[in-house]
Amino acid sequence: MTTPAATGFSAAGTRPESLKADDLGALLAAACDVTLLLDTKGVIIDVAVGANGAPSAKDWIGKPWVDTATIESRPKIEAMMREAAKGAPPRWRQVNHPVSHPTSAGDLPMNYAAARTHSGGPIVAFGRDLRAFAALQQRVAGSQQEMEREYARIRSAEKRYRLLFQLAAEAILIIDAETHHIVEANPAALILLGKPVKKLVGGAFTELFDEPSRRVAQSFVAALLVAPRVDNVHVALTETREPLLLSGALLRQEGAGSIIVMLSRVDGGAAASVEKAGAMLVMEQMPDAFVLTDRDRRILMANAAFVELVQLASEERARGEPIEKWIGRPGVDVDVLFANLQTHGVLRHFSTVARGEHGTIVDVDVSGIDVSNGARRFLGFCIRPDDIRSGRERLGGRELPRTAEQFTDLVGRVSLKNLVRETTDLIERLCIEAALDITKDNRASAAEMLGLSRQALYTKLRRYGLGDLDDEDSGAPTD
Repeated sequence: MTTPAATGFSAAGTRPESLKADDLGALLAAACDVTLLLDTKGVIIDVAVGANGAPSAKDWIGKPWVDTATIESRPKIEAMMREAAKGAPPRWRQVNHPVSHPTSAGDLPMNYAAARTHSGGPIVAFGRDLRAFAALQQRVAGSQQEMEREYARIRSAEKRYRLLFQLAAEAILIIDAETHHIVEANPAALILLGKPVKKLVGGAFTELFDEPSRRVAQSFVAALLVAPRVDNVHVALTETREPLLLSGALLRQEGAGSIIVMLSRVDGGAAASVEKAGAMLVMEQMPDAFVLTDRDRRILMANAAFVELVQLASEERARGEPIEKWIGRPGVDVDVLFANLQTHGVLRHFSTVARGEHGTIVDVDVSGIDVSNGARRFLGFCIRPDDIRSGRERLGGRELPRTAEQFTDLVGRVSLKNLVRETTDLIERLCIEAALDITKDNRASAAEMLGLSRQALYTKLRRYGLGDLDDEDSGAPTD
């Protein structure tokens, strides 16, 4: 395809040479952003600047045109001058001018075409400002780079999800939302369904199941298209009659929809998992504190009651920590607790304390069990506040253990220090009450019988809350 040749004005009265110099300059300024008038040596004689031209172009007057351009643009100017001197048709070339203005950055890009007015006459260079075009090019280039980065991110995410799809242990099918045909299947689905990928992909999803299950599967898929959440359904395979549990979700992208369906076996293992999940839920919500530790006594799991008992913010703060950080008195108390658990495998009603993070100390009753699961060993503890223990387990009641076996039965459940202290207090109280009964509440005689001074007896009466001490407070002992 040839470029049409340039033509001039046809009417003589409208030729440029018939115009005045001012009119011609205004015409050129309106037609181009910058117009240069050059002599045969390439020196700028005059400059006409349009409304959008570079104001600094007026400073080029008297300078060679090549000196106003950057180094890489000078060969282009020399070529335009040679072609214009020969009278060749003008060709547009981009020329960059260096800009020294502090508010400007980079070079001033211009597009020039040079032509000679007549033989031996001056050369005129018509220039168009390319700054707007260059800025647009930069924005386009920036957008392209941003798109490339986004495409790379999407490709990376697709690779990750594709890898997860292939490595997932659950059987997963991707179904076309319109045709209900299988689009993709992961290796786990191929194993579960017992079919090669060529026979599975492209087939109808409902054909995988027996006749009663097809209507269920069809309703399941139809519900996923209109509801945000659909309950799982039970179906059976066509060939093996194996029961399966279907769960799924709808994925919409770019106007198209896909259904992701996961197939799970319904067997004892699944039922056991449901039972375990229920047991964990009950354990978490039970009112008594429960803790599960490993063989090194480090907490693996603790319910909300334990978290509240030891004043923690969350269960995560307890995980990995030794249980004796909060349970048991430092020293022999903790050793006795775990020694009993290791010896008997079961621990019942061990009396100790729970220490809170904020300094509170609560008397508690601990029951525990030592369980082994293969090579792993677990310790479970149920911890209750001590105020709910039965009265026969306490030493604060009026009934004392009557035999040595009853005393020894308390070892491991009550520390020796508490056992001796509470037993001594109980015996002392019972002796004082017996002396008062024998002396008919004559405190002077009771003190003499017990081998105590009257003041010491009054002190113990106050301690145990026995009798009416109003007369003693007034200084008149009761005789």
